[in-house]
Amino acid sequence: MTTTPLDHDFESVTAGLVQPQLPRWAAVLIGAMALAVAGLLTMVMGWSVVGGAILAGLLFVIGMPTWSRVVEGGRAAADRLATCLVWGAFVAVLVPLIWLVWLVLKNGLGAISLSFLNESMRGVVGEGGGIYHALMGTLLVTLAATVISVPIGLFTAIYLVEYGKGSRLARVTTFLVDVMTGIPSIVAGLFALALLVLIFGPAIRIGFGGSIALALLMIPTVVRSAEEMLRLVPSDLREASYALGVPKWRTIVKVVMPTAFGGIVTGIVLAISRVIGETAPLLIVAGATDSVNMNLFNGRMMTLPVYIFSQYSSPGVPAFGTDGPPPGYARAWGAALVLIGIVMILNLAARILQKIYAPKSDRRR
Repeated sequence: MTTTPLDHDFESVTAGLVQPQLPRWAAVLIGAMALAVAGLLTMVMGWSVVGGAILAGLLFVIGMPTWSRVVEGGRAAADRLATCLVWGAFVAVLVPLIWLVWLVLKNGLGAISLSFLNESMRGVVGEGGGIYHALMGTLLVTLAATVISVPIGLFTAIYLVEYGKGSRLARVTTFLVDVMTGIPSIVAGLFALALLVLIFGPAIRIGFGGSIALALLMIPTVVRSAEEMLRLVPSDLREASYALGVPKWRTIVKVVMPTAFGGIVTGIVLAISRVIGETAPLLIVAGATDSVNMNLFNGRMMTLPVYIFSQYSSPGVPAFGTDGPPPGYARAWGAALVLIGIVMILNLAARILQKIYAPKSDRRR
Protein backbone atom coordinates (compact mmCIF):
# COMPACT_ATOMS: atom_id res chain seq x y z
CA MET A 1 0.00 0.00 0.00
CA THR A 2 1.57 3.29 -1.09
CA THR A 3 1.45 6.49 0.92
CA THR A 4 1.12 10.02 -0.39
CA PRO A 5 2.59 13.26 0.99
CA LEU A 6 -0.90 14.10 2.26
CA ASP A 7 -0.87 10.95 4.41
CA HIS A 8 2.50 11.89 5.92
CA ASP A 9 1.18 15.37 6.75
CA PHE A 10 -1.93 13.86 8.43
CA GLU A 11 0.19 11.46 10.50
CA SER A 12 2.47 14.28 11.65
CA VAL A 13 -0.51 16.40 12.71
CA THR A 14 -2.26 13.57 14.57
CA ALA A 15 1.01 12.61 16.24
CA GLY A 16 1.27 16.10 17.61
CA LEU A 17 -2.27 15.88 19.00
CA VAL A 18 -1.55 12.77 21.13
CA GLN A 19 -1.78 13.81 24.79
CA PRO A 20 1.13 12.59 26.94
CA GLN A 21 0.00 10.61 29.97
CA LEU A 22 1.50 9.59 33.27
CA PRO A 23 2.63 5.98 33.51
CA ARG A 24 0.36 3.54 35.28
CA TRP A 25 2.77 3.19 38.17
CA ALA A 26 2.74 6.95 38.83
CA ALA A 27 0.17 6.70 41.63
CA VAL A 28 2.14 3.90 43.29
CA LEU A 29 5.35 5.92 43.11
CA ILE A 30 3.75 9.09 44.47
CA GLY A 31 2.06 7.09 47.23
CA ALA A 32 5.33 5.39 48.22
CA MET A 33 7.16 8.72 48.29
CA ALA A 34 4.37 10.34 50.34
CA LEU A 35 4.46 7.48 52.86
CA ALA A 36 8.25 7.66 53.08
CA VAL A 37 8.33 11.42 53.67
CA ALA A 38 5.43 11.28 56.13
CA GLY A 39 6.98 8.35 57.99
CA LEU A 40 10.32 10.15 58.30
CA LEU A 41 8.68 13.33 59.59
CA THR A 42 6.54 11.29 61.99
CA MET A 43 9.60 9.64 63.53
CA VAL A 44 11.58 12.88 63.69
CA MET A 45 8.78 15.04 65.07
CA GLY A 46 7.29 12.37 67.32
CA TRP A 47 3.83 12.51 65.75
CA SER A 48 1.22 9.81 66.03
CA VAL A 49 0.39 7.29 63.33
CA VAL A 50 -2.85 9.13 62.56
CA GLY A 51 -0.97 12.38 62.01
CA GLY A 52 1.50 10.62 59.72
CA ALA A 53 -1.31 9.08 57.68
CA ILE A 54 -3.00 12.47 57.27
CA LEU A 55 0.29 14.03 56.17
CA ALA A 56 0.87 11.21 53.65
CA GLY A 57 -2.58 11.80 52.19
CA LEU A 58 -1.98 15.53 51.84
CA LEU A 59 1.37 14.93 50.16
CA PHE A 60 -0.26 12.52 47.70
CA VAL A 61 -3.06 14.99 46.90
CA ILE A 62 -0.44 17.68 46.23
CA GLY A 63 2.12 15.52 44.42
CA MET A 64 -0.13 13.70 41.96
CA PRO A 65 -1.70 16.80 40.35
CA THR A 66 1.65 18.59 40.34
CA TRP A 67 3.33 15.80 38.36
CA SER A 68 0.28 15.59 36.09
CA ARG A 69 0.49 19.32 35.34
CA VAL A 70 4.11 19.00 34.27
CA VAL A 71 3.52 15.98 32.02
CA GLU A 72 -0.14 16.09 30.96
CA GLY A 73 -1.14 19.75 31.21
CA GLY A 74 -3.49 21.85 33.26
CA ARG A 75 -6.80 20.16 32.37
CA ALA A 76 -5.57 16.68 33.24
CA ALA A 77 -4.03 18.01 36.45
CA ALA A 78 -7.35 19.57 37.47
CA ASP A 79 -9.10 16.27 36.77
CA ARG A 80 -6.58 14.32 38.86
CA LEU A 81 -6.89 16.86 41.68
CA ALA A 82 -10.67 16.45 41.73
CA THR A 83 -10.27 12.66 41.69
CA CYS A 84 -7.83 12.78 44.62
CA LEU A 85 -10.17 15.03 46.61
CA VAL A 86 -13.13 12.69 45.99
CA TRP A 87 -11.16 9.65 47.09
CA GLY A 88 -9.81 11.56 50.06
CA ALA A 89 -13.32 12.48 51.16
CA PHE A 90 -14.38 8.84 50.76
CA VAL A 91 -11.50 7.62 52.92
CA ALA A 92 -12.16 10.37 55.48
CA VAL A 93 -15.73 9.09 55.87
CA LEU A 94 -14.83 5.40 55.74
CA VAL A 95 -12.05 5.46 58.35
CA PRO A 96 -14.21 6.67 61.30
CA LEU A 97 -16.91 4.17 60.33
CA ILE A 98 -14.49 1.24 60.30
CA TRP A 99 -12.88 2.45 63.51
CA LEU A 100 -16.26 2.74 65.23
CA VAL A 101 -17.40 -0.74 64.15
CA TRP A 102 -14.07 -2.26 65.18
CA LEU A 103 -14.16 -0.51 68.57
CA VAL A 104 -17.70 -1.69 69.31
CA LEU A 105 -16.87 -5.24 68.23
CA LYS A 106 -13.69 -5.26 70.28
CA ASN A 107 -15.33 -4.04 73.49
CA GLY A 108 -18.82 -5.49 73.11
CA LEU A 109 -18.38 -8.90 71.52
CA GLY A 110 -17.09 -10.44 74.73
CA ALA A 111 -20.23 -9.39 76.62
CA ILE A 112 -22.66 -11.03 74.18
CA SER A 113 -24.02 -14.32 75.49
CA LEU A 114 -27.33 -16.11 75.82
CA SER A 115 -27.72 -14.99 79.43
CA PHE A 116 -26.89 -11.39 78.46
CA LEU A 117 -29.77 -11.40 75.99
CA ASN A 118 -32.24 -13.23 78.26
CA GLU A 119 -31.70 -11.58 81.65
CA SER A 120 -32.64 -8.19 83.04
CA MET A 121 -30.86 -6.06 85.63
CA ARG A 122 -33.37 -6.74 88.41
CA GLY A 123 -31.45 -7.36 91.63
CA VAL A 124 -28.03 -7.13 89.93
CA VAL A 125 -25.48 -4.90 91.66
CA GLY A 126 -22.22 -6.29 90.26
CA GLU A 127 -21.36 -8.86 87.63
CA GLY A 128 -24.07 -10.48 85.54
CA GLY A 129 -27.32 -9.09 84.31
CA GLY A 130 -28.39 -8.43 80.76
CA ILE A 131 -30.39 -6.32 78.33
CA TYR A 132 -33.62 -8.29 77.97
CA HIS A 133 -35.75 -5.58 79.58
CA ALA A 134 -34.09 -2.85 77.50
CA LEU A 135 -34.34 -4.86 74.29
CA MET A 136 -38.05 -5.51 74.78
CA GLY A 137 -38.61 -1.86 75.69
CA THR A 138 -36.83 -0.65 72.55
CA LEU A 139 -38.84 -2.98 70.30
CA LEU A 140 -42.18 -2.03 71.88
CA VAL A 141 -41.54 1.72 71.97
CA THR A 142 -40.24 1.80 68.41
CA LEU A 143 -43.11 -0.37 67.15
CA ALA A 144 -45.68 1.93 68.75
CA ALA A 145 -43.91 4.99 67.29
CA THR A 146 -44.01 3.36 63.85
CA VAL A 147 -47.74 2.62 64.18
CA ILE A 148 -48.34 6.27 65.06
CA SER A 149 -46.07 7.96 62.53
CA VAL A 150 -46.45 5.83 59.39
CA PRO A 151 -50.20 6.45 58.76
CA ILE A 152 -49.83 10.17 59.52
CA GLY A 153 -46.77 10.49 57.31
CA LEU A 154 -48.25 8.51 54.41
CA PHE A 155 -51.57 10.35 54.41
CA THR A 156 -49.76 13.69 54.58
CA ALA A 157 -47.55 12.75 51.64
CA ILE A 158 -50.56 11.55 49.62
CA TYR A 159 -52.33 14.85 50.26
CA LEU A 160 -49.30 16.91 49.26
CA VAL A 161 -48.76 15.00 46.00
CA GLU A 162 -52.24 13.99 44.90
CA TYR A 163 -54.67 16.56 46.33
CA GLY A 164 -52.93 19.69 47.53
CA LYS A 165 -50.82 20.77 44.57
CA GLY A 166 -50.37 24.54 44.70
CA SER A 167 -52.81 25.10 47.57
CA ARG A 168 -52.02 27.29 50.55
CA LEU A 169 -52.59 24.44 52.99
CA ALA A 170 -50.07 22.29 51.13
CA ARG A 171 -47.45 25.04 51.27
CA VAL A 172 -48.05 25.54 55.00
CA THR A 173 -47.86 21.79 55.60
CA THR A 174 -44.59 21.53 53.67
CA PHE A 175 -43.14 24.39 55.70
CA LEU A 176 -44.19 22.76 58.98
CA VAL A 177 -42.68 19.43 57.91
CA ASP A 178 -39.41 21.22 57.14
CA VAL A 179 -39.49 22.84 60.58
CA MET A 180 -40.18 19.50 62.28
CA THR A 181 -37.19 18.00 60.49
CA GLY A 182 -34.85 20.25 62.48
CA ILE A 183 -36.50 19.85 65.88
CA PRO A 184 -33.99 18.60 68.50
CA SER A 185 -34.89 15.24 69.96
CA ILE A 186 -35.01 16.59 73.50
CA VAL A 187 -37.68 19.08 72.44
CA ALA A 188 -39.80 16.19 71.17
CA GLY A 189 -39.33 14.50 74.54
CA LEU A 190 -40.37 17.63 76.41
CA PHE A 191 -43.45 17.96 74.21
CA ALA A 192 -44.48 14.35 74.90
CA LEU A 193 -43.88 14.83 78.62
CA ALA A 194 -45.91 18.04 78.69
CA LEU A 195 -48.77 16.33 76.85
CA LEU A 196 -48.82 13.41 79.27
CA VAL A 197 -48.54 15.69 82.29
CA LEU A 198 -51.61 17.63 81.12
CA ILE A 199 -53.57 14.39 80.83
CA PHE A 200 -52.28 12.17 83.66
CA GLY A 201 -50.42 14.44 86.09
CA PRO A 202 -46.81 15.41 86.82
CA ALA A 203 -45.60 12.00 88.02
CA ILE A 204 -46.32 10.18 84.77
CA ARG A 205 -43.51 8.19 83.12
CA ILE A 206 -44.63 5.55 80.63
CA GLY A 207 -43.24 3.88 77.54
CA PHE A 208 -46.00 5.23 75.33
CA GLY A 209 -44.70 8.73 75.99
CA GLY A 210 -41.42 7.67 74.42
CA SER A 211 -43.38 6.38 71.43
CA ILE A 212 -45.05 9.79 71.04
CA ALA A 213 -41.67 11.54 71.16
CA LEU A 214 -40.12 9.16 68.62
CA ALA A 215 -43.18 9.48 66.36
CA LEU A 216 -42.66 13.26 66.23
CA LEU A 217 -39.12 12.63 65.01
CA MET A 218 -40.19 9.97 62.50
CA ILE A 219 -43.06 11.83 60.83
CA PRO A 220 -40.94 14.34 58.84
CA THR A 221 -38.72 11.58 57.48
CA VAL A 222 -41.70 9.44 56.49
CA VAL A 223 -43.45 12.40 54.85
CA ARG A 224 -40.40 13.47 52.87
CA SER A 225 -39.44 9.99 51.68
CA ALA A 226 -43.00 9.03 50.76
CA GLU A 227 -43.58 12.36 49.01
CA GLU A 228 -40.49 11.94 46.84
CA MET A 229 -41.43 8.36 45.96
CA LEU A 230 -44.97 9.34 45.01
CA ARG A 231 -43.69 12.16 42.81
CA LEU A 232 -41.52 9.65 40.92
CA VAL A 233 -44.57 7.67 39.82
CA PRO A 234 -45.17 8.58 36.14
CA SER A 235 -48.28 10.66 35.50
CA ASP A 236 -49.08 8.39 32.54
CA LEU A 237 -50.05 5.62 34.98
CA ARG A 238 -52.53 7.88 36.74
CA GLU A 239 -53.98 9.17 33.46
CA ALA A 240 -54.37 5.65 32.11
CA SER A 241 -56.25 4.64 35.25
CA TYR A 242 -58.49 7.71 35.05
CA ALA A 243 -59.19 6.95 31.38
CA LEU A 244 -60.56 3.55 32.39
CA GLY A 245 -63.01 5.23 34.75
CA VAL A 246 -61.19 4.30 37.97
CA PRO A 247 -61.83 6.85 40.75
CA LYS A 248 -58.92 8.80 42.17
CA TRP A 249 -58.79 7.10 45.56
CA ARG A 250 -58.71 3.68 43.93
CA THR A 251 -56.01 4.83 41.52
CA ILE A 252 -53.88 5.89 44.46
CA VAL A 253 -54.44 2.58 46.28
CA LYS A 254 -54.10 0.23 43.30
CA VAL A 255 -51.67 2.05 41.01
CA VAL A 256 -49.67 4.77 42.74
CA MET A 257 -48.95 3.12 46.10
CA PRO A 258 -47.83 -0.27 44.71
CA THR A 259 -45.50 1.47 42.26
CA ALA A 260 -43.85 3.51 45.02
CA PHE A 261 -44.04 0.77 47.67
CA GLY A 262 -40.34 -0.13 47.64
CA GLY A 263 -39.15 3.43 48.16
CA ILE A 264 -41.81 4.13 50.80
CA VAL A 265 -40.77 1.06 52.82
CA THR A 266 -37.13 2.11 52.56
CA GLY A 267 -37.98 5.56 53.89
CA ILE A 268 -39.96 4.08 56.78
CA VAL A 269 -37.10 1.78 57.75
CA LEU A 270 -34.62 4.66 57.56
CA ALA A 271 -36.91 6.69 59.82
CA ILE A 272 -36.96 3.81 62.32
CA SER A 273 -33.17 3.55 62.17
CA ARG A 274 -32.93 7.30 62.76
CA VAL A 275 -34.95 7.26 66.01
CA ILE A 276 -34.14 3.86 67.49
CA GLY A 277 -30.93 5.21 69.01
CA GLU A 278 -32.40 8.39 70.53
CA THR A 279 -31.65 8.76 74.23
CA ALA A 280 -32.75 12.19 75.47
CA PRO A 281 -36.52 11.98 74.78
CA LEU A 282 -36.76 8.45 76.17
CA LEU A 283 -34.79 9.38 79.27
CA ILE A 284 -37.18 12.27 79.91
CA VAL A 285 -40.57 10.71 79.28
CA ALA A 286 -40.11 6.90 79.42
CA GLY A 287 -37.71 6.85 82.35
CA ALA A 288 -35.57 3.87 83.34
CA THR A 289 -36.09 0.65 85.24
CA ASP A 290 -34.21 -2.54 86.01
CA SER A 291 -37.21 -4.81 85.48
CA VAL A 292 -39.05 -6.11 82.44
CA ASN A 293 -42.11 -4.03 81.58
CA MET A 294 -44.17 -5.15 78.59
CA ASN A 295 -46.97 -2.62 79.13
CA LEU A 296 -46.51 0.63 77.24
CA PHE A 297 -49.23 2.35 79.28
CA ASN A 298 -48.15 1.47 82.80
CA GLY A 299 -44.86 2.26 84.50
CA ARG A 300 -41.38 3.18 83.39
CA MET A 301 -39.79 1.31 80.51
CA MET A 302 -36.10 0.81 79.81
CA THR A 303 -34.72 1.12 76.27
CA LEU A 304 -31.33 0.24 74.83
CA PRO A 305 -30.03 3.84 74.44
CA VAL A 306 -31.03 4.69 78.01
CA TYR A 307 -29.54 1.39 79.20
CA ILE A 308 -26.21 2.23 77.55
CA PHE A 309 -26.24 5.69 79.12
CA SER A 310 -27.12 4.40 82.59
CA GLN A 311 -24.55 1.60 82.52
CA TYR A 312 -21.74 3.86 81.37
CA SER A 313 -22.63 6.67 83.78
CA SER A 314 -23.03 4.28 86.74
CA PRO A 315 -20.82 1.29 85.89
CA GLY A 316 -20.62 -0.10 89.40
CA VAL A 317 -17.45 -1.47 90.99
CA PRO A 318 -15.33 -4.47 90.02
CA ALA A 319 -15.66 -7.71 91.93
CA PHE A 320 -13.74 -7.85 95.19
CA GLY A 321 -10.08 -8.70 94.63
CA THR A 322 -10.05 -7.92 90.89
CA ASP A 323 -8.46 -5.01 89.06
CA GLY A 324 -10.60 -5.14 85.94
CA PRO A 325 -12.91 -2.41 84.65
CA PRO A 326 -16.34 -1.93 86.23
CA PRO A 327 -18.92 -4.43 84.93
CA GLY A 328 -21.17 -1.68 83.60
CA TYR A 329 -18.70 -0.80 80.86
CA ALA A 330 -18.87 -4.26 79.30
CA ARG A 331 -22.67 -4.26 79.49
CA ALA A 332 -22.80 -0.84 77.83
CA TRP A 333 -20.56 -1.93 74.96
CA GLY A 334 -22.55 -5.13 74.53
CA ALA A 335 -25.82 -3.20 74.37
CA ALA A 336 -24.27 -0.80 71.83
CA LEU A 337 -23.27 -3.76 69.66
CA VAL A 338 -26.81 -5.16 69.81
CA LEU A 339 -28.26 -1.75 68.91
CA ILE A 340 -25.93 -1.40 65.91
CA GLY A 341 -26.87 -4.92 64.86
CA ILE A 342 -30.58 -4.05 64.95
CA VAL A 343 -29.99 -0.96 62.82
CA MET A 344 -27.92 -2.99 60.34
CA ILE A 345 -30.65 -5.63 60.07
CA LEU A 346 -33.26 -2.94 59.47
CA ASN A 347 -31.22 -1.38 56.68
CA LEU A 348 -30.57 -4.77 55.05
CA ALA A 349 -34.29 -5.53 55.23
CA ALA A 350 -35.05 -2.19 53.57
CA ARG A 351 -32.62 -2.97 50.74
CA ILE A 352 -34.15 -6.40 50.20
CA LEU A 353 -37.72 -5.07 50.21
CA GLN A 354 -36.78 -2.28 47.84
CA LYS A 355 -35.29 -4.78 45.41
CA ILE A 356 -38.26 -7.16 45.68
CA TYR A 357 -40.96 -4.53 45.22
CA ALA A 358 -39.15 -2.30 42.75
CA PRO A 359 -41.12 -1.70 39.53
CA LYS A 360 -40.23 -4.23 36.85
CA SER A 361 -38.18 -2.64 34.09
CA ASP A 362 -37.60 -4.08 30.62
CA ARG A 363 -34.24 -5.41 31.74
CA ARG A 364 -35.69 -7.24 34.76
CA ARG A 365 -38.66 -8.82 32.99
